Amino acid sequence: MKYHVKDLDLAPAGRLRIEWAEREMPVLRQIRERFAMEKPLKGIRLSACLHVTTETANLARALQAGGADMVLVASNPLSTQDDVAAALIAYDEIPVYAIKGEDNITYYEHLHAALDHKPHMTMDDGADVVSTLHKDRREVLGNVIGGTEETTTGVIRLRAMAHDGALQYPIIAVNDAMTKHLFDNRYGTGQSTLDGIIRATNVLIAGKSVVVGGYGWCSRGIAMRAKGMGANVIVTEIDPLKALEAVMDGFRVMPMLEAAPIGDIFVTSTGDINVVDKQHFEVMKDGAIVCNSGHFNVELNLPALAEMATGEPRVIRPFVKQYFLPDGRVINILADGRLVNLGAAEGHPSAVMDMSFANQALSAEYMLAHADELEHTVYAVPEDIDQAIARLKLKAMGVEIDVLTEAQKKYLSSWTEGT
Repeated sequence: MKYHVKDLDLAPAGRLRIEWAEREMPVLRQIRERFAMEKPLKGIRLSACLHVTTETANLARALQAGGADMVLVASNPLSTQDDVAAALIAYDEIPVYAIKGEDNITYYEHLHAALDHKPHMTMDDGADVVSTLHKDRREVLGNVIGGTEETTTGVIRLRAMAHDGALQYPIIAVNDAMTKHLFDNRYGTGQSTLDGIIRATNVLIAGKSVVVGGYGWCSRGIAMRAKGMGANVIVTEIDPLKALEAVMDGFRVMPMLEAAPIGDIFVTSTGDINVVDKQHFEVMKDGAIVCNSGHFNVELNLPALAEMATGEPRVIRPFVKQYFLPDGRVINILADGRLVNLGAAEGHPSAVMDMSFANQALSAEYMLAHADELEHTVYAVPEDIDQAIARLKLKAMGVEIDVLTEAQKKYLSSWTEGT
């Protein structure tokens, strides 16, 4: 078995952490048990490009139980948990290509390793495998029947590909499932982003002015959690409806250029480039902390900051890099501008990833069953899958809900009854 990880001796520690995460993932555990009996993915080569975390390990084990012959590579150079990568190789015999802190050359070598597997199905977190496949490895396309995508950023890229007629196979946008973005994006990103900031800096959030770039589901979670910890939260937006919602939720809303001199901590999570740009760095406070929770570090214009700075940046704490400006100010960048919740912390809590990865597993099963019927575009997760995951999660939490009576069903389907 080929693989490329930091150190296989880390495997025992990784195995324990995978087991700990599994306790908080009852929905995925039930799916794995069914997959082990039914083998719905038998004979399928699957290349997954995901954050290599304890939660992802449990997804990989579920897919393997379902019969998939899979390879796992990192979807971000800083998001790998090295002990988890080692454990998947040592105990589950799943080939993994991922090392925390790998350089760009190694990162793309790993993407190509995933494609060397000649997958029938791709599972992406940011669309890097899909993009590399379509640009550089088109000889592999003939094998692929379909794929799934986990992130907002990836779905944006894939919809652009579909719009241009470039996408050569169907993909299910797992990110858009209600049981994904309403919970993973909001509660997972919110908690884990604040966790990453605190682990990296040990600063007190209470009393700080925290500027949140965007007000999509991820940014809402960040704003909510920062507010809950006592921060004065400012939201920046380009969408008038989302901006209005942020105002109604009690946040100050203003352009980033107005927020830049006010903020103590800046967090972006939009999926776009240069959300924090040169003109913003020029007016930030001395000691401002800047980070990103979007998938790619392009949300921060770090090349512009590097050009503005004098000398080399200094790493003052793990995952905290200081840039010194000519006027004496210091700008602190966390986790090299990459996903701060995974770069400086452990990513989303297992309980919320339980639903996200249940969507991944069931969407892979659905794709295999329906690929011949689907066009080369991006599809939503079928509603019955979303509903089934929600029911399983509620059951695992010990929560019961009402069921419509026959009279209620009739009333809701009728137009003749009224006052």
